[in-house]
Amino acid sequence: MLASQSYEDHYPSRQGVHQFTPRHDPTVYAPNDRAAPIAQEQIDAYVKNGFVVLDDLFSDVEIRMFQQEMERLTTDKEGKPSETITESGSGEVRSIFRVHERSALFKKLASDPRLASLARYILNDEVYIHQSRLNFKPGFRGKEFYWHSDFETWHVEDGMPRMRALSMSITLTENFDFNGSLMLVPGSHRQFASCAGETPESHFKTSLKKQEYGVPSDDQLKQLIGDGSIVTAKCKPGSVIVFDCNVMHGSNGNITPAPRSNVFFVYNALTNRVVEPFCNQPARPEYICSRQHIVPVAN
Repeated sequence: MLASQSYEDHYPSRQGVHQFTPRHDPTVYAPNDRAAPIAQEQIDAYVKNGFVVLDDLFSDVEIRMFQQEMERLTTDKEGKPSETITESGSGEVRSIFRVHERSALFKKLASDPRLASLARYILNDEVYIHQSRLNFKPGFRGKEFYWHSDFETWHVEDGMPRMRALSMSITLTENFDFNGSLMLVPGSHRQFASCAGETPESHFKTSLKKQEYGVPSDDQLKQLIGDGSIVTAKCKPGSVIVFDCNVMHGSNGNITPAPRSNVFFVYNALTNRVVEPFCNQPARPEYICSRQHIVPVAN
């Protein structure tokens, strides 16, 4: 019996049924009298929709530095092969994990006040990096990421107790509406989509290439999208897509010549650090989920 069973499971999933559970946690934890580091209208949009796009947060010079570092990491021979995920068919790089530990530049970026201060405000806590990665959608061969709530996986497979985490995706290439840009369902963060099925052994080995467990049913998606529609996060390099851990999102494959790449940080509240997974499987590796090496992001 795993230790997670000593913690109350507020969001049960993968227990045989597809169903919705109301969200028990705030979207923004900061008290109302605290000044936000971005415009209040943007905070209001984040609360309402579960995401907000911050345009032109980084300069062209900064983006060129990030792009060069991205290229360096794709050819880095010192990185562990397990931390680089490739596409099933083409062998193209799909994701590179733990970039905040492998790169001094991306470690500095994760603590940049433009990102970290906003994460601390929304979560009203000190934060640490639960996961970091580079995501790639190479031209012509970039595969899709199916609809999912990140929290469903982080809760079940990593043991994240509550919805007190968020993601920030810094765009390194232009995100058009046709090259596999992130699609989000506004308002979907307000309820938790429990999924059917059980977690297979070593699920991460296949799910990072194509996720088939921990995904909502067609009927759940029809209801969520019917209520909230779909928004494509179109934006230029240097923008940041900030989205709640429970918002439903995904992306199409990229069959265009235009590649789509971003660097991705998951900020978790320090008081929301992971426990044992809420499933009958061992925890995922450290490069996917910070468990042993939890260090607050520098102020």
